[in-house]
Amino acid sequence: MRRLALAAALLCGTALAIPAPAGAQVFRWANDGDVNSMDPYTRQETFLLSFNANIYEPLVRRNRQMEPEPALAERWEQPSPTVWRFHLRRGVKFTDGTPFTADDVVFSAERVRGPGSQMNSVLASVKEVRKIDDHTVEFETRAPNPILIQEITNWGMMSKAWAEKNNAVRPTDLTTREENFATRNAMGTGPFRLVSREPDRKTVLERNPGWWDKPTHNVERAELNIVANDATRVAALLSGEVDFLYTVPPQDVERIRRTPNMQVIQGPELRTIFLGMDQIRPELLKSDVKGKNPFQDVRVRRAMLLAIDVNAIQRTVMRGQSRPSNLIYGPGVNGFREEDDKRPALDPEQAKKLLAEAGYPNGFGVTLDCPNDRYVNDEAICTSVIPMLARIGIRVNLVAQTRARYFAEINGPRYNTSFYMLGWTPTTSDAHNSFFNLAGSRDGTRGVFNNGGYSSPALDSLIGQIAVETDAAKRQQQISQASRILQEDVAYIPLHQQQIVWAARQGYEVAQTADNYFQLRHVRVPAR
Repeated sequence: MRRLALAAALLCGTALAIPAPAGAQVFRWANDGDVNSMDPYTRQETFLLSFNANIYEPLVRRNRQMEPEPALAERWEQPSPTVWRFHLRRGVKFTDGTPFTADDVVFSAERVRGPGSQMNSVLASVKEVRKIDDHTVEFETRAPNPILIQEITNWGMMSKAWAEKNNAVRPTDLTTREENFATRNAMGTGPFRLVSREPDRKTVLERNPGWWDKPTHNVERAELNIVANDATRVAALLSGEVDFLYTVPPQDVERIRRTPNMQVIQGPELRTIFLGMDQIRPELLKSDVKGKNPFQDVRVRRAMLLAIDVNAIQRTVMRGQSRPSNLIYGPGVNGFREEDDKRPALDPEQAKKLLAEAGYPNGFGVTLDCPNDRYVNDEAICTSVIPMLARIGIRVNLVAQTRARYFAEINGPRYNTSFYMLGWTPTTSDAHNSFFNLAGSRDGTRGVFNNGGYSSPALDSLIGQIAVETDAAKRQQQISQASRILQEDVAYIPLHQQQIVWAARQGYEVAQTADNYFQLRHVRVPAR
């Protein structure tokens, strides 16, 4: 009851914080967790990137069909297999009136690859970004890269002059809660501009009247309210206090669907939810096993895979709104094949035997780090795993935290975790993105989200080959081979691909894409 009261007070209080202009087309929406930063380079996380994409724009964006289309670059070509030349759109200005030029692209390239950025993988294949003239830049890759265009669609351009003026030349490391001017302020070329920012409460955007593109939306003001409690968030939609929910609790979907003047927008998501394990430390940080690391033994990892009932999670926790998987990428991602996605049958007895063979006949204890406001029913999923692992003797202590604290724990410089949940959407819609970011050996750019430190020279070699292979059939063979390596090593314990479930009042038009990007440029609000 206390949480309900606090959440209700929060929603009511922030709704009055900044009044909307009289007669404005206002779009009010709610989510369970916040964006955490207005700096688009501080975390490669869907909600942060999606929200900031309303302000900061890439050279190439994705349309409603998730196909690349021109944005700040109006066209491009390849003078050679390793050179991409981008012709920048003329007449584009940042919201402070500063012209967008090649200098901003070069600066953005340096910034996104600098200290504090978790977006450096977008230019991992790029050797140099150079200015040709004010409206032309070239990207030279180390080797031919057939998916470069897909890799840069979520990389927003920042103003060199604005960043220098406000001492925000480098992104701050969000995992250490460091801040600079760009953390709470923003200035891009996009369809909206930032008006006010109250972390963990409310963020307000307004239409950018000087946007270069022809708007299809009619939103003049967009208000994001953070309402952590599921019941309060749903009640706000049903009562008309908000118009749209980005995160809909599975248990409330049918209730909303049956409510007059409400709509549920539902479809498959590219995101895969999985469990990771520390496989690099000689002794786990959060375990009762001393002097060794049980997760370094593949028999222990396989035992856990055999003990976790993903079908039960789908039925009881996800209410059918997921697709059980044994891959770290799913349908809709280039490289996915149904025949590669085979999971061994649930077998707790065999799991116990494997644990005993590995030297843990009585199991062991370990802490599971989990978010409670990031993925659909994230804490409930982690809670459901506890008795499944307990059946084979693994005693799990669950620590569930808000996304800001959680990501600082598991993604920080020290990867302060032993066992954790994570979700991943390959922003390129290609399997290589998942391999490179999640399973490649850490080298400062590759494996940035490989929190468990898994390392396989054979997989690293395949990741390099997949990145440059232009023969589709051969590339598919490499992707399937890489997946088999991960499955045989039990590098991760995949759980499922979740579904995207949004809810809105009738008459509100939104565009749902499989990457779960919610873009205000596609929203239409009914006349008031």
